[in-house]
Amino acid sequence: MGIYPALHYRDARAAIDFLQRAFGFEPVQVHEDGDGRVAHAELRAAGGLLMLGSHEEAGRLGDHTGQSWLYVSVPEVDELFARARGAGAEVVMEPQDQDYGSRDMSVRDPEGNLWSFGTYDPEDAR
Repeated sequence: MGIYPALHYRDARAAIDFLQRAFGFEPVQVHEDGDGRVAHAELRAAGGLLMLGSHEEAGRLGDHTGQSWLYVSVPEVDELFARARGAGAEVVMEPQDQDYGSRDMSVRDPEGNLWSFGTYDPEDAR
């Protein structure tokens, strides 16, 4: 089974740009609808794949923009924090060591999704 987070953005093109600058995501696919909006995109980073698309007011799943919380395991939290801050991410928690051994930080993207990054990798904890 593969798990692929999927987000909707009011401005998906701006989100793709932000995710590239802030976190180093690289677009794999970007598909437009008939109006030139991003219907579906896939971005890769940190060994994972993120799917995203443009928000639709009358979408089949309702309004769910800016309500997600994602955790991404990375080896260098401080470097990524500096990059995210430089790209305009809203700082929620500066990098700090946790009592369980991880170094974590959290920021919000321009549409309110919470992104947490840390050195803890659940796959390594098994």
